[in-house]
Amino acid sequence: MPWPLPAHTPIFYLPVAALAYVLWKIAVILTIPFRSSIRHLRGPPGKSWLFGNILELDGQDVFWVNTYGPTFKFKDWMKADTLYTIDTKAIHHVLIHSYDYPKPKLDAFLISEVFGHGLLVVEGDRHRKQRRTMNPAFGLAQLRELSGIFVEKARELRDLWEAHISASGDAFTFDVAADLSKTTLDVIGLAGFNYVFDALDETNTPNELNVAFASMFQVLTGNDGAPETTLLLNYLIPPARHLPSEYSRRVNAAQQVTRRIGMRLIQEKKAEIMKAALGGKDSSDALRSRDLLTLLIKANMNADIPEHQRLSDEDVLAQVPTFLIAGHETTSYGMAWCLFALSQAPDAQRKLRKELFTVQTEAPSMEELNALPYLDAVIREALRIHPPVRHTIRMARQDDVIPFGTPFEDRRGRVHDHVRIRKGMEVLIPIQSMNTSKAIWGEDAFDFRPERWEEQPALAQSIPGIWGNLMTFLGGPRACIGYRFALTEMKALIFVLVRTFAFELALPAEEIIKRTAIVQRPYIRGAVEKGSQLPLRVKLYKST
Repeated sequence: MPWPLPAHTPIFYLPVAALAYVLWKIAVILTIPFRSSIRHLRGPPGKSWLFGNILELDGQDVFWVNTYGPTFKFKDWMKADTLYTIDTKAIHHVLIHSYDYPKPKLDAFLISEVFGHGLLVVEGDRHRKQRRTMNPAFGLAQLRELSGIFVEKARELRDLWEAHISASGDAFTFDVAADLSKTTLDVIGLAGFNYVFDALDETNTPNELNVAFASMFQVLTGNDGAPETTLLLNYLIPPARHLPSEYSRRVNAAQQVTRRIGMRLIQEKKAEIMKAALGGKDSSDALRSRDLLTLLIKANMNADIPEHQRLSDEDVLAQVPTFLIAGHETTSYGMAWCLFALSQAPDAQRKLRKELFTVQTEAPSMEELNALPYLDAVIREALRIHPPVRHTIRMARQDDVIPFGTPFEDRRGRVHDHVRIRKGMEVLIPIQSMNTSKAIWGEDAFDFRPERWEEQPALAQSIPGIWGNLMTFLGGPRACIGYRFALTEMKALIFVLVRTFAFELALPAEEIIKRTAIVQRPYIRGAVEKGSQLPLRVKLYKST
């Protein structure tokens, strides 16, 4: 073939087309700020062309609300405008139309790349199908059966701490975040799929599923180097996902372990359910199995469910890491922050302990735990100030109009009671900011005061959360399916631990800071490189 190629040769157009495509993509990116339908809203200037205001988000959003009002914009990736609002009517609109506002593709990719396509990631009809099948496993009757596991593991943690305190002779400083993480891992192992982690047993080495899960979570949170950059490149350049790397090796190895163990559990539970249905000799034991995975499989195998509505084994398998994420990390850090709050409020701690001792058993039922109003108020207040997830982001699947309950003024002085959102634009759901808004909760919005729940502010009634007039578990069709599970587990842990121990700060409160890695984790100021930790001084409670 002669060279150079004649201009009319088809292959001649390939590099031209590629160059045109690249130039078009660059033009699209560069013109994003000028095409935004919210470009005239007030908001902070982007600090970086690539990262916008993202790196400031966790530390500056309260300042932004005070400066720019309850509704403004901030800069996302490549300075794309993102809507930020604590207007309850606007947030309700987004949450109630959650299928029109899915997770951004990048966020969904980052989670699914490591943990698969479980309920946290999937959208639309696939989410409806998974949620419909999983709902029976999270009912009150099933939760009642699981509450004994919560109390049992709480008492195991109590015994471990008692042993350390007795050996020290007085008080002991525990990294409560680490020990609570082990406890909730044990709980979700047993309650989630009847799997024994034994993470609290200090004589054991972590089993292979524990190691695999820890490895996957480190990759996703970026706690061990630069996997965040690798994940971002894999998202932007799909062929890079197939290139060998230390990241891909670790993820693949961990996924192989979780897949092998997960599929084994699924097949074993299917066999148990079939044997129970046929009246086998172990049928009574199979029918009594109340872990979430068994209940999910049992619901999925129900003859009343049409074949096309049933989940595949792959969809069921995807729920194993989903249970681990949602039922382990969020609950453990929610509990850690609750103890942190109580350690700074000795009067609340004493009042709570007095109520707990009115229960005449060390192994309370779910109903007995739910009948304790001050315990409920303590949990609500802790999850109000310290929600495990600080915020989440949604992306408009199509053009839309978001209404506002409180009109606001833009940079040009124009007043708006709605905002036009274009397809692809993002809206941030500021969970913590709504939970601590002074406009809703009063001037003491950042103070831990459980008594506020005796007569909560009228404006709190407008918060569109699924539980407690809080945004902690979100709201709408994608609200947290396991919120009752988390609340009952937290109540069981608080019941056992506060009856046994008194909690004090081991460091000044201002030395404990928050960093977000999926959930809000505690770190010691100046020692972030040592990883998440929350040291508290724990003493045996002595009745007077």
